[in-house]
Amino acid sequence: MSKRHDAIFNDVLKDIPEAAAPEKSGTRFLKRSNALSESGEREEKLLRWVEPERCAMWSRHNRAYDLLTEDNCRDLIDSIKAQGQQEFPAIVRRLPAGQGAEYEVVCGARRHFAITWLRANNYPQFRYLIEVRDLSDEEAFRLADIENRDRADLSDYERARDYQQALELYYGGKQKAMAARLEVSEAWLSRYLYLARLPAPVVQAWPQITDLKELHARSLRPLLNDAEDKVLAEADAIAAGQASARSGQGDFIPVPKVLARLKAAAYGVRPAPARTLFGGGAKRAGVAMQRKGDKIRLEFSSNIPVADLRKALDAFIAQEFAE
Repeated sequence: MSKRHDAIFNDVLKDIPEAAAPEKSGTRFLKRSNALSESGEREEKLLRWVEPERCAMWSRHNRAYDLLTEDNCRDLIDSIKAQGQQEFPAIVRRLPAGQGAEYEVVCGARRHFAITWLRANNYPQFRYLIEVRDLSDEEAFRLADIENRDRADLSDYERARDYQQALELYYGGKQKAMAARLEVSEAWLSRYLYLARLPAPVVQAWPQITDLKELHARSLRPLLNDAEDKVLAEADAIAAGQASARSGQGDFIPVPKVLARLKAAAYGVRPAPARTLFGGGAKRAGVAMQRKGDKIRLEFSSNIPVADLRKALDAFIAQEFAE
């Protein structure tokens, strides 16, 4: 997390009280100090080590838990093994009785997955480190967003969908209010909301949702504005190929090719500029001309004999500037 986002994260947390409900016996405790203000005052925060099965993901967690794997969590798994424990606590809320779990994870899905994986793979000594907080849904959303905004392993599309849902749930559809609460520009937020609203066929045309970036949405906007029907028809065809690849039949269509096909669907395949060769042949160097609008471009080898170059340029001038 960047220093700026870390400051926002602490600012969100500072006025949120720690849950005071007693913990069940037999659970290990750990204390840490958290800076609360620039004056240097500090407050001890009570952290808890718990079994990960006592925690469930918040339904509005901005990370798709089912996309977490040993491979994409390998860095965290190895770090926890090397340190001998989880270093940074997850932020959780206490759940009402009868929910099937005691805590709801607001921030810390990857840590939860890593600890769960370790316990299932010959490291039963590891426990999940949590900090219990009393959070409203809007506060939980902002905390999760700030914690994950700089992390490359959370896809732009996951983040965008989270913003789209939060816009209606917490901010009454008002982008300006939401941008102010998240401390981002309205333009920045608008780009992510556009990404979230991309038509389903376009989203499915990407190999995985984790490959779909905000910058791709910027490239797609003019295509959809100019030729939406053609782009969606091509996206459907691409999506069928990607679905086959996901089922193990064939290779994925890479993102650059997806973009190229969608652009070609919108505007057609543009022919290469016509080239005219002056003073050259199969065995002789010459001058190649390309015309683009009112511009002319000449190309020739740096090794062309001077006599051949003069002859080729004379032929070019005679054709293009004949009186």
